[in-house]
Amino acid sequence: MSTQRKARAQRSLWEGVVDVDVRGLWEAWMAEADRLLEDEELIETVFEAQGQRHPFSATRGRAQTPAETVLRLLLLKHVRNWSFDTLEREVSLNLAYRDFVRIGLNKVPDAKTLARIAQAVGGEAIAKLHERLVKMAQERGVVKGRKMRVDTTVVESNIHYPTDSKLLGDGARVLTRTMKRIESKTGKLKRRVRDRMRSVNKRVIANATAGRYKGEAGEQKRKKEYRELLRLTRQILNDTRRVMEETQSRRKPGLRKLRAELSLMADRVKQVVKQTKARVFQGVTQLPGKIVSVFEPHAEIIRKGKASKPTEFGKLVQITEAENQIVTRLDVFDERPSDRQLLTEAVKRQTELLGRAPQLVAADAGYYAQAHERAVEQMGVKWVAVPNRNTTSQDRKIREKSRWFKKAQAWRTGCEGRISVLKRRHGLSRCLYRGMEGMKRWVGLGVLADNLINLGKALSVRP
Repeated sequence: MSTQRKARAQRSLWEGVVDVDVRGLWEAWMAEADRLLEDEELIETVFEAQGQRHPFSATRGRAQTPAETVLRLLLLKHVRNWSFDTLEREVSLNLAYRDFVRIGLNKVPDAKTLARIAQAVGGEAIAKLHERLVKMAQERGVVKGRKMRVDTTVVESNIHYPTDSKLLGDGARVLTRTMKRIESKTGKLKRRVRDRMRSVNKRVIANATAGRYKGEAGEQKRKKEYRELLRLTRQILNDTRRVMEETQSRRKPGLRKLRAELSLMADRVKQVVKQTKARVFQGVTQLPGKIVSVFEPHAEIIRKGKASKPTEFGKLVQITEAENQIVTRLDVFDERPSDRQLLTEAVKRQTELLGRAPQLVAADAGYYAQAHERAVEQMGVKWVAVPNRNTTSQDRKIREKSRWFKKAQAWRTGCEGRISVLKRRHGLSRCLYRGMEGMKRWVGLGVLADNLINLGKALSVRP
């Protein structure tokens, strides 16, 4: 018999009595969101994702947290931009939240359990949840698909500002720590693992101090410190190779996982050594496979021209928005594309989702390309409001000064406001989940939470 559950059992009389007083404390959008989240397709998507955690999750083991509660807990976390510890505490203490997430008087899962539950609902499941919620908004008339605005932003990875010396220090620390754990697990190695972190940390600090010196003398001092730091890193990599060869034939519980971690980190540190040598001693900054973090190697260097933050380290995200501030589609790109390549695909995806081409499409000047503008018009879009800042055509200038174009661009700026709200209210300024899959979960849940609020508000003002 399946040990999975979609919803909790029938509630007690006490919970029914509490409903009378507690539900009056809900925010206006929460009542509508509560009804929306009862949708069977949403719950089924989470239920299926939970069943894929392990080969026998659907048939063996103890009963897990119901899918309905999992969905509501994750959305509440990102609605409030809480940590898992805060989520556990607030839901435990607040009767209104207990009622909203359908836990009632049962025990709230602890923070570690909540984190494991969140990992089960991956990017693919969240994409299905988002698509279903947009369909529900269309069915209720909140989204009609007549208008569309699109913009891109950067969601930063949770890393410190990358310098070559800090990356080498991070790699050396993780390699040494993992080798020490392997040594402890095996009992004893032929040669004791040497801890060189004191010398490494001195060289990292010396590199930071050498940055204050200017001119040729300062450059020579930095090169000298980097040579010492690279020498220490190579010694640690040699120790890593020796430990890997020595433990290859040993069979201990947990040793295989540690060796895999050691091998993965060693490859990343070798890449850091390669790019450090190229930059410091050869002046080469654009090296294939360059990484800016040994913990989040997927992070990219992105420059969007912001005066306050000229360089960001993370992933490019595209937000497509329709009426009533509902985000109809979000894209987290594995590799950053040019904005001007994205417009046609964005219009095509929204047309497929909503079953009709928008009458108005608005975007900023970064999206402009004549070929894409014509392609969008051929898809049935009547008004395409994408400015061309480099035009010399008088007809084009007259078009961009027309009343409809200016009104469309004024409406387009709302997309920047939506991105600001996503970053401030839902934490999209910095991703706190790990890896590329974690980035997709973080962005997807943040957008889902914002859509739920906006959809609830739009429905709550109707008679």
